[in-house]
Amino acid sequence: MSDITVRLLGDEDWQTYRDVRLAALKESPEAFSASAAEEQQYDEELWRRRMQRSTRLVAQDGDDVVGVVSVGGFEAEDADDRVAELFGLWVNPDLRGKGVAWKLVQAGAEQAKADDYGHLVYWVATDNGRAVAFASSFGFRPTDARRTMKHASPNAPDDEEMAMVYPLGDDPGAVPNSLQ
Repeated sequence: MSDITVRLLGDEDWQTYRDVRLAALKESPEAFSASAAEEQQYDEELWRRRMQRSTRLVAQDGDDVVGVVSVGGFEAEDADDRVAELFGLWVNPDLRGKGVAWKLVQAGAEQAKADDYGHLVYWVATDNGRAVAFASSFGFRPTDARRTMKHASPNAPDDEEMAMVYPLGDDPGAVPNSLQ
């Protein structure tokens, strides 16, 4: 494995995002609330609009895209809370446990801070011990905020997710009002 790099995608990179997003949906369908079959039907215009709604970052091993994460604004109840949300994190299974997710999350946090957000939220299934441990090791802390995650497959049980928060400012103990 060569050095993994993380790159910010621009609007013109919609096909790169589409390809890695579909790969993620096919490889880990249980981790997402959408399905590959559904998103394969999206046209170019929809993919281009998605690129404008959130920041998309990809991890690359040489020319191969091996991971993806998105960062977008989080609908905070308190208008004073500038909160970004980290979502859609996926890493090629061959590279899991090798620091790729860490690089993607680090780049996402740096992007959120550059965009002047005070906190970064990452929703993690409460029963996914590996994801909770990973987020905790990065510095995310659990909050009391919970929601039900709907899966694309009608046969999959709904999971409960908790919001984990990572402060981007000077107060590491601060939790946005909307997540308390």
